Amino acid sequence: MANQAEVSRSLPSSAYWGLTLLRVVIGWHLLYEGLSKLFTPGWTAYNYLAMAKWILADLFHWIAATPPALATVDLLNIWGLILIGMALMLGLFSRVASLGGVLLLGLHYVAHPALVGMDFGVPQEGSYLWIDKNIVELFALVLFSLIPGKALWGIDRLSAHLLPAQIGFAVARPLARLRERLRVRSYSSAASAPPETPLPRRELLRNLVALPVLGGFVFALLRKIGWESYEERFLQQVDALTGATIRSFDFTTLQQLEGQMPKAKIGDLDISRIIMGGNLIGGWAHARDLIYVSKLVKAYHSDDKVFETLMLAESCGINALITNPLLCRVVSEYWRRNIGSIHFISDCGGRNLLERVQFSIDNAASACYVRGEVGDQLAREGNFELIARALELTRDNGLPAGIGAHSLETIIGCVEHGLEPDFWMKTLHHCDYWSALKENQHDNIWCVNPEETIAFMEELPQPWIAFKILAAGAIHPEVGLKYAFENGADFACVGMYDFQIVDNTNLALQVLSNPLERRRPWRA
Repeated sequence: MANQAEVSRSLPSSAYWGLTLLRVVIGWHLLYEGLSKLFTPGWTAYNYLAMAKWILADLFHWIAATPPALATVDLLNIWGLILIGMALMLGLFSRVASLGGVLLLGLHYVAHPALVGMDFGVPQEGSYLWIDKNIVELFALVLFSLIPGKALWGIDRLSAHLLPAQIGFAVARPLARLRERLRVRSYSSAASAPPETPLPRRELLRNLVALPVLGGFVFALLRKIGWESYEERFLQQVDALTGATIRSFDFTTLQQLEGQMPKAKIGDLDISRIIMGGNLIGGWAHARDLIYVSKLVKAYHSDDKVFETLMLAESCGINALITNPLLCRVVSEYWRRNIGSIHFISDCGGRNLLERVQFSIDNAASACYVRGEVGDQLAREGNFELIARALELTRDNGLPAGIGAHSLETIIGCVEHGLEPDFWMKTLHHCDYWSALKENQHDNIWCVNPEETIAFMEELPQPWIAFKILAAGAIHPEVGLKYAFENGADFACVGMYDFQIVDNTNLALQVLSNPLERRRPWRA
């Protein structure tokens, strides 16, 4: 068995320093990951587990759907990262910590491998065609699990020198027998006998090399927490007379979900009472005179963020998305990767209505309707025949066909021309909000005559999907949802960011579970 002197001659001192520093920086990374999760209110591995796609996907999905199991996994994940990271930084029980890190990183990789076809689209930072940062660190920890802890600078090596003789012999003998049974080779005989000479000062300093690094970590962490605390205190002082405030930003997680969104029929489709709107996802934001918002929305909604948003909606029971055919690529990829099965209702928007209808059908739309702006334009032109042909083409392919409109006159004209869609898409919101100025209507009001709309729609026998119910963010969801459902809407289309979905679901469930002063019978 090689002794320490033989090993020292086989490797230069710089190699020991390099390996020790590699162990320390991996420990730094894991420790930070654990602490960042610990200090993040409401952090959970739900999304990570629910979107798993590889060999243990069913197990991960079960964990995500089982609150006690999810809570346990969250706890193990956080404290596993913290304890493994701390041990690696200090070189304490480093072989055990390395094996724990291998297991943890291995599970992370299995949940989201960097395999071809397993990513969300474009290559992500840290993921490079089968190899990602989890695999790099995993193999480094495999190496450290094979190297006895006393071979590198750290507490493990220091402990072999500092144990009193009687403790050293008492501990070393059973450990030596255990190593012999496991046939684990050791680079050092220090564990089998106590040191005979005093520990050199240089050796002591080398084994404590991680302490200043750990001190730097703690200093940096406290500075970061301090900066965030100052920022939080500063923002909590901010308020606005309009009620738009940034005093806090606590959004509801799935743990606070109050139930699943109920469904109703449109044709043969079971559709959730709340339907995801696609404007925010596609970047068609009605932001009035804020000209940068559409670009900001597009930057936020990368493919993976869209997938996470749709998956979160489905977890709340929202099973349909209304959007433009331009987003067929993203929806198709969402299906192809087996992330979810959300229904795609196409607005068939584009220059050529019939081509857009056929394109939507070819890309597996669940239903099609004539987009509101398109329907309004065709009605103004008196071209109700083209609307009828769009309905016929959709139905010939076995899909529910609808007509959309911002203007009530469009709906009236379609009814007068004998058009009977499977569902209507009509705007509905009250006009009691600050930007609803009729003398300056520009991207700020979409239902100019809500009372007339409510009265006319009350007589129509087809299901009604109300949209623009929040007036593009000007009306609070609690108010807009109640207004829409009380005044005859069978479904409500709502554009939502991911952090709004659970809140809006809970609000809709509260509205639907309470008695509604509704004159129009439910048509779905």
